[in-house]
Amino acid sequence: MNRVKTAIVGASGYTGMELLRLLLIHPGVELVAATSRQEAGKSLGSVFPRFQKAPGADLAFIEPNPDAIAATGAQVAFLALPHGVAAEIARALLDRGLRVIDLSADFRLRDAAVYQEFYDHPHPAPEMLTQAVYGLPEIRAAEIAAAKLVAAPGCYPTSILLPLLPLLRENLIDPATIVANSMSGVSGAGKKADLTLLFCECNESARAYGVPKHRHLSEIEQELSLAAGEKVTISFLPHLIPVNSGIVTTTTAKLRSGVSPEAIGAALDKAYSDASFVRLLGRGGCADTKNVTRTNFIDIGWQVDSRTGRVILMSAEDNLGKGAGGQAVQCFNLMFGMDPTGGLQNF
Repeated sequence: MNRVKTAIVGASGYTGMELLRLLLIHPGVELVAATSRQEAGKSLGSVFPRFQKAPGADLAFIEPNPDAIAATGAQVAFLALPHGVAAEIARALLDRGLRVIDLSADFRLRDAAVYQEFYDHPHPAPEMLTQAVYGLPEIRAAEIAAAKLVAAPGCYPTSILLPLLPLLRENLIDPATIVANSMSGVSGAGKKADLTLLFCECNESARAYGVPKHRHLSEIEQELSLAAGEKVTISFLPHLIPVNSGIVTTTTAKLRSGVSPEAIGAALDKAYSDASFVRLLGRGGCADTKNVTRTNFIDIGWQVDSRTGRVILMSAEDNLGKGAGGQAVQCFNLMFGMDPTGGLQNF
């Protein structure tokens, strides 16, 4: 197999570390560049001792210079950068002939005005939004395979969208009644100095945050609206819980009149029976983060509350895996015609 020369831009954060973990042992990848301003000049193995003796761990971090990245011969770059920063380097790398998988929020939205509303600054490259493909592999495999620029979805959106999209497409639920409650591990906030993320602030505690307008609502509502064929506005309540990684989401919505419980299971089976990384737990199945952390799986269970006429959707994923790095590698596999499960079959 001809291995694809690959770069990771922003490889020293939590998501960057997850990408390194997956790509260093991916049979179709030759890692030729990993960037970090803070760690430039140091080897991957010295910054992350867990990777010592892994093939390629002697590769040194470099500055995130587009010319230097292109000079390595990289064919594709994963961008694990903050929103607002990724767009500039994405443009530069695309101009140099690389394909780009961006894990920031810079290319997830189709409307620059919505980006400004939710991210509090103008979009840095609005002319590029039409080029990007929203990277949910179970929903847009063909578009991802042909794309030059893929916008990897957010962690919360993945856990909410995959259970809901089949039901909206089949017109089984009333979109105006959707409420999503999510709980995420602390790594979802990224590697940064923040008083609210200190151990003593998070341990033995749980709290809601980002209410009522978390930034991820923008892409969630965009994708739900596309599936429903109408504008969808939902309530989304994220919570921080004292674990390193993992997201569990419980979403409820009113069933349409006359919809049977069996239709819920049938819609999910139709959408995901052949999906490598969606595990359907069936009616009454309650997804558990301990079964998905360090994997690229999302587990989905469901139940119907006959008293209220609401469907209850329960999902769990690793926010650094299926919610970030693992899903980005899934997109990479599609873009380069590889086995969709390549480098990701860990349990």
